Amino acid sequence: MIEKVLIANRGEIALRVIKTCKALGIKTVAVYSDEDVNSLHVKQATESYHIGEGAPAKSYLNQEKILETILSSGADAVHPGYGFLSENPDFTRLCEKNKINFIGTTADSMELCGDKMRCKAVMLKAKVPTVPGSPGLVKDADEAQKIANEIKYPVLLKSVYGGGGRGIRLVTSDKKLKENYESATGESMAAFGKSAILVEKFLEKIRHIEYQMARDTHGNTVHIFERECSIQRRNQKLIEQTPSPVVDQETRDRIGELVVKAAKAVDYTNLGTAEFLRTDDGDFYFIEINARLQVEHPITELVSGLDLVKLQIDIANGEEIPFKQKDLKMNGYAIECRINAEDTFLDFAPSTGPVSDVTIPSGPGVRCDSYLYSGCTVSSFYDSLMAKLCTWGQTFDEARLRMLNALGDFYIQGVETSIPLYKTILKTEEYKKGDLSTDFLKRYGILDRLTADIKADKETNKDAALAAAVIHSEYFKSRVKSTTENSTRWKSQLD
Repeated sequence: MIEKVLIANRGEIALRVIKTCKALGIKTVAVYSDEDVNSLHVKQATESYHIGEGAPAKSYLNQEKILETILSSGADAVHPGYGFLSENPDFTRLCEKNKINFIGTTADSMELCGDKMRCKAVMLKAKVPTVPGSPGLVKDADEAQKIANEIKYPVLLKSVYGGGGRGIRLVTSDKKLKENYESATGESMAAFGKSAILVEKFLEKIRHIEYQMARDTHGNTVHIFERECSIQRRNQKLIEQTPSPVVDQETRDRIGELVVKAAKAVDYTNLGTAEFLRTDDGDFYFIEINARLQVEHPITELVSGLDLVKLQIDIANGEEIPFKQKDLKMNGYAIECRINAEDTFLDFAPSTGPVSDVTIPSGPGVRCDSYLYSGCTVSSFYDSLMAKLCTWGQTFDEARLRMLNALGDFYIQGVETSIPLYKTILKTEEYKKGDLSTDFLKRYGILDRLTADIKADKETNKDAALAAAVIHSEYFKSRVKSTTENSTRWKSQLD
């Protein structure tokens, strides 16, 4: 049985794992970089070890250093959290080789899930629907055109080696396909030195809906409901909720059966997430399995009553899942807002530096997972996520109103945050009606609405989060005025 867990991560997820381990009487080992010497996870763990410089490659991504720390600390298990090494099969194999209990799936399953082409082929064999398109690579533009005519335009030409938007082309006709095939191939070659093209149907006004899944080493498999993750920016989730407003019980059960099939098809163990795209006419298409605990797992905990980290540890200990699918019931509604340190008006550019003061919201149905405290620092080396603010309610509107109140109570001084954006989103009629899509921000002009909200708030100054964003009206005016040039500048740096 696991007695001591090293957490190969930092920030709020490290604190989250420590909390469950403490409740189970399991000792914890924290690792930290130069940047995190004073972080809360360092102070709350049973033991803490320095592993290197602030840059992730020299600390949290340093496999050999983390392995050395696991062995020297006497930890018998490692929890990877999410990000960093959580989906790195090489690190998982390193743990397996050294007989360290990796709290997650196996290296082989992780590798398969991470290979989009292999995983798609496995899903097709298991009769799990995937986005229509080529079953593998296309050899030339003529083959790409043939497939495009079969699945109907518009289609995407996607380079397997693409990234950051490179090697992807949206095409609407045979003529444009011929033109764009060459440019997509050339762009991928220039960026990555190689090219391999897939053809996929372009789906419009889509929702991103994922299912929490769990499978033990005895073959017992369940899904723990869905999460709607459609509100995004640059393909990164901002707000999640459960249940989804478009998933009824029949759909939940039907897609849930596909999730169980998917988990078995890749021989998945422990907790993971099967992700789907849902079209406006109700079709679901599998896109990938995230082989780790998800950022948004707290909202599933709120509606299921489960501790998902405990479930991970139990499965890693070789125990059977202690419930059947029929035993699981959804209770109420939950929403999560990712509180990011970024400037909405500068194309969501990271905002870093010391946090001189912070007030964490609380109250009935409010949960906040965060590493923040007055005097901490938001580092430029790591992800911009500072906190996960979650609310629960017996009805969707109760959860939404609790979230609006909690966002209003959340005060962070020293960095720009995404809080004002979320307040604007949650007040829109589109959000209230559940009219969601991955292009929600653009489709409904949310940034323009945010600007109007901030201008209006200058008059009342009642909302703490919005007031903090406009302490100096001249500052705000200059931000809005320079949005275009700054967005261009930041986008080039981020790319």
